[in-house]
Amino acid sequence: MSTITPELIRSCKRCSRELAAGALVCDQCQALVHSERLDQLATEAKQLEAAGNLRQAREHWLMGLPLLPPNSRQADWIQQHARSLEAAANQLQPPPPSDNQWAKKLGPVGPIAVLLAKSKVLLTAIFKLKFLLSFVAFIGIYWARFGMTFGIGFAALILIHEMGHFIDIKRRGLPAEMPVFLPGLGAYVRWQALGVPLETRAAISLAGPLAGFFASLACAVLWSQTGNPLWAGLARAGAVLNLLNLIPVWVLDGGQAALALSKTERIVLLTACLALWLVLGENMFFLVALGFGYQVFFAGHLPARPSRATTVYFLAVLIALGVMIRMMPGQGGQGLGN
Repeated sequence: MSTITPELIRSCKRCSRELAAGALVCDQCQALVHSERLDQLATEAKQLEAAGNLRQAREHWLMGLPLLPPNSRQADWIQQHARSLEAAANQLQPPPPSDNQWAKKLGPVGPIAVLLAKSKVLLTAIFKLKFLLSFVAFIGIYWARFGMTFGIGFAALILIHEMGHFIDIKRRGLPAEMPVFLPGLGAYVRWQALGVPLETRAAISLAGPLAGFFASLACAVLWSQTGNPLWAGLARAGAVLNLLNLIPVWVLDGGQAALALSKTERIVLLTACLALWLVLGENMFFLVALGFGYQVFFAGHLPARPSRATTVYFLAVLIALGVMIRMMPGQGGQGLGN
């Protein structure tokens, strides 16, 4: 799944007009949507400047950029001011003391202090590898539970799902972090969605299940070529996992994608899920239909305009995963060779 910055401001505080999701400026009165937060950041930045903490002040100014239209005068001023603060900070910063000076001051423990200081760079590099470390721990959980081959394969399927999100985000020129894995729970990609249209967010959310389908398809092809039941098990397990992720609730991918759908489009997908449930005989589609039922009758916020592209995308991934599950050996499905 992908985690994004939630939108909390629904209406303009100046004219009370309802705002489009992710809006930075009110269409009616041209007021800045996040003006209060921007004022707070400016006050804190000025206090830091007065105290001589130029680098921290620069960071506070830059925190306001995602809250402003990119081509606004305020954004240009912040960028210029941040550059001037960085230049001033570089001039004021004293040269760091050498390792030998610290070693002399600390006496017998000096060499230990020097070693720790140098190891800080190494520790920073290790922490930047949280993706790799968390993935290794993730593999270990499934290895211990399902055995080496299936455990590694299943973890790889989840990695491909998350990389579907990551690649789609990066190809759109948006900032994103590499996936982080939570052993025994799942994984997520953190990215900044402030100001990103709902239809784009929906496409990014659905990119994970789509990548998961292609990973399952590759496993199905390997099974048809080798007859090894491991590949059939991975294909079915991957398809099931991605279909469950399309339930339109909470932070699941389906829940994020459903935010771009109008009430009518949610009803269309609800009907489609019920039809797939009856035709394919897979009870998971009933769970997805229940999620859309919630979206139709209980979800409060609806987008300003419908998104046919998201509806077609969502339906295509649902059908693809349903067919994959049906074709694989297992409960409620038939094998390709049957």
